[in-house]
Amino acid sequence: MKTIKILLGFVLSATLFTSCYTEEVIVNDFDNQPGISLNQLLGSYELWYVDVNQTLGPDETPFLQIAFTMSFRNGLVYANNNLVGFGNQGNGFGIDVGTYDAYDMILDVYHDIDGYQTFDVYQIDNNTIELYNPYNDTSYFLNGYQRSNFDYDYVFYDNIHYFLQEYEAWEKTYTSEMGVLNEFDNENYLQFLVGGNDSEFRSSQDVNIGNPDNIYWDYTGIYGVGNISNNMYLKTLTLDYDFFDNEFFELSVINDQRIELYHPTSDTVYEFTGRGYIQFLRETDAEGRKTEGEKLKKRKQKTAKKDNPRVNKRN
Repeated sequence: MKTIKILLGFVLSATLFTSCYTEEVIVNDFDNQPGISLNQLLGSYELWYVDVNQTLGPDETPFLQIAFTMSFRNGLVYANNNLVGFGNQGNGFGIDVGTYDAYDMILDVYHDIDGYQTFDVYQIDNNTIELYNPYNDTSYFLNGYQRSNFDYDYVFYDNIHYFLQEYEAWEKTYTSEMGVLNEFDNENYLQFLVGGNDSEFRSSQDVNIGNPDNIYWDYTGIYGVGNISNNMYLKTLTLDYDFFDNEFFELSVINDQRIELYHPTSDTVYEFTGRGYIQFLRETDAEGRKTEGEKLKKRKQKTAKKDNPRVNKRN
């Protein structure tokens, strides 16, 4: 995550990633023959933000559903799938996830994990393209930005929910001396589970566990992250335990591996450090071996699913 640029965040957050088209425009294309080659169109912006809430159609294309941004550079496909390192990893482009061919407004992607995927490309407006997958009748909409004017911080803080899932566990590494004794003082590890209903957590009272796989999880529940008015950098975190009362915190991010939880009820401040970083959709592990059963994090579409007006024109 890049250093927070407060002024830039407030200026761009009101306009970044807002929809600038309607369903009528989707049907009547801005210009599906833009006067430049598809390769030039894809390369005209360094980052393409995947606006999952604008997705049309009944299905999903996995590598697009997980990505925050895509980039198409000299035959290679790059993606920012993680928020840890967001804005820094790969000089802002993310990781190499495959290769592509672009011709006649058709984009063929050979993804390292998902394999061959093909799309009809439509230019919706000056910085928006539609990737229509004719084989699952689903369209994704990508908004173009240069790295210099892309608000990495806004995307990071708007998706804290997923950031919490990018470590196998969060270990409590600091408790303030001030504050009233409370039950949460006994909790030493938190885990925010990937997949499922996308809102499950576990907690543990274990101490000094080196390998997150060896943690015994004492409690489970549902968690939620909320916004605080007029402060995009401060969030709320509610832990709804299955058999106990809720715990409420103010959540702030110290860096890509450390968070602060302020417990208003006891006036206690805790710090948690991430253990066991999960890089989503990697092809090999640290030793170069093919990974199997990769944890699948997916961005959830918050809008209602809509039918896709596109028609499959492939033979």
